[in-house]
This record gives sequence, structure tokens and C-alpha cells, in this order.
Amino acid sequence: MRLTRAAEYAIRCMVYLAQQGIGVLTSRQEIATNAEIPKHFLAKIAQDLAKSGFIEIKQGARGGFMLLKAPHQISLLEVVETMIGEIYLNDCVARPSSCKVTTQCAVHNVWLSARDQLRTTLNNVTFDQLIKKGSCIPLIALDDITTASLDADFHSPGSKIQ
Repeated sequence: MRLTRAAEYAIRCMVYLAQQGIGVLTSRQEIATNAEIPKHFLAKIAQDLAKSGFIEIKQGARGGFMLLKAPHQISLLEVVETMIGEIYLNDCVARPSSCKVTTQCAVHNVWLSARDQLRTTLNNVTFDQLIKKGSCIPLIALDDITTASLDADFHSPGSKIQ
């Protein structure tokens, strides 16, 4: 699985706003520059984040974006799924009716388990954790983190999948 550019930029935006703190108005230019997000892309991302209740957009010369929820109340999963929709690894998980053998298919169960593990991993990470650990989202490939985490889960002794 690879995140869309929009999801990666949304994560960067949210990390930057979480570093500023709840209720702090931050200019679009500042976020775009410091989080390395193209300004035109940032405007679209901000609309989606605002619709989900994470940020507020203030228009005008002294406008910008403001975090509405505390960073500990926002999971990485929520932001990712705001941008890309609910995570599914393949069609048989997203639309079980697309496959005639879904209920008897061993691969289907692997996809479900992997999806659940990925969603759990992302849901267990909040933006306050990311900023406390000094994470720098623009410099760390998220799919490397989730792939390593899933790989460890698949091969751990207590895992259902080995």
C-alpha cells in the first residue's frame, strides 16, 4: 500500500499544526514552506481537514489554519482515511460481492487481517505522540514504517498469520 500525495501532505500539515498547538492561527504560507507542501495543494487538503473537524480555515490577509482538536485526540488513521477513504487492501475486502468465493477464500482472510493490523497501527498513533517523539513526517516515508510494522506483526509468535 502506498499513500496518496494528498494523504502525505495532510499528515505533514497536521503535524505542523499540532506542533503549533490547538487554537493557534498559522498562515498558509508558513505551513506550505515549513511542511514542504505546494500552496495550491494545501488549500485542497485544508478543505478536507476542515470538513472532518480537525482544523478551521480563516480567510483573508491575516488568515490561515487553526487546529480545532487537541493532538492527542487525532489519530493518524483518522487523517489518512479523511484523505483516501476507508483503507482496503483489495476489492474483495472493499466489496465482498465482487468475489464469488470470498467466504471460503484463505487469501481473503489474510487481506482482512492485514487491513485490520494496519488500521490498528495507524489508529494507535496520535499527533501528540508524533510531535513528542520528534518525528519529521516529511523526512520519513510512512509506507516504510507501516510495512516494517506489518512485517513484524506477521512474523511475531503470537500472530495469526505466519
